[in-house]
Amino acid sequence: MDLDLWISKVKEGQHLSEDELQLLCEYIAYSALEANDPNMSPEKLETLVKDILIEESNVQPVNSPVTVCGDIHGQFHDLMKLFQTGGHVPETNYIFMGDFVDRGYNSLEVFTILLLLKARYPANITLLRGNHESRQLTQGDVFWNDEKSSTKRVYGFYDECQRKYGNANAWRYCTDVFDYLTLSAIIDGTVLCVHGGLSPDIRSIDQIRIIERNCEIPHEGPFCDLMWSDPEDIETWAVSPRGAGWLFGSRVTSEFNHINKLDLVCRAHQLVQEGLKYMFQDKGLVTVWSAPNYCYRCGNVASILSFNENMEREVKFFTETEENNQMRGPRTGVPYFL
Repeated sequence: MDLDLWISKVKEGQHLSEDELQLLCEYIAYSALEANDPNMSPEKLETLVKDILIEESNVQPVNSPVTVCGDIHGQFHDLMKLFQTGGHVPETNYIFMGDFVDRGYNSLEVFTILLLLKARYPANITLLRGNHESRQLTQGDVFWNDEKSSTKRVYGFYDECQRKYGNANAWRYCTDVFDYLTLSAIIDGTVLCVHGGLSPDIRSIDQIRIIERNCEIPHEGPFCDLMWSDPEDIETWAVSPRGAGWLFGSRVTSEFNHINKLDLVCRAHQLVQEGLKYMFQDKGLVTVWSAPNYCYRCGNVASILSFNENMEREVKFFTETEENNQMRGPRTGVPYFL
């Protein structure tokens, strides 16, 4: 199995075969050296099942320098531009904060290239789970209508796999990997990265470490909250309009950062028109959004947030690719709840 060949293949817009994708998903386990051995036998691979992901902590430690990225949502060409903007793996280290799939037309390519990079360079890329790394959400479709155009459709990941492979096997292989993705990462012990936000059931980072993550995302509780919660201009907690997770405020965030000796919480999960947004007076939380012109119609810019060896921050902004622009839909407001 030649990972470098597969990486080049996917970057050129080709799909892995169903058998190749199955092998990648079932055996994302191997070390970079072993995985790139074309003589690796299936029998040997079976002894190494999912070691890379399953061995990661629920709070995976990551050293600076590193670049933090928000939602991608199937926008493969924009992911390639992200790498052009921030640097390519392994020269640049990355944390991706989940929501790799759904909404865009190329979720399969996005998740495949990220898995390939993880298998090839496991120490240089960290993949967190988002609320869309879920069997339930990836089976849904989103539609919108506009008076001047025909109905537009943004595909769910299940639908995309059916179209591209003619069956749901690829979806099953990938969603099995979802259960192994870690829940959060911590940079140099001072910056916590998580997809959604905080939970009233979690005061200490140690409480994240003991969550059983190798399962479908539950509908409530601390695991669910990490995937679904959002910051809001309030003090403490409020019910979330999403129907899962919570709205959490400035006092909650400040106390959480103080208890855990954090300088910052980085999260994704919410569209930000300007690409990046700090919350609260102390700027103790930041939302990073990395899908430009989200859903090919929202007109937003995207960003990535880099930390150098001294934990100094640099924001890099980028806009949509020409391929994204060609898929453009009407730029009207989109209710964003998922």
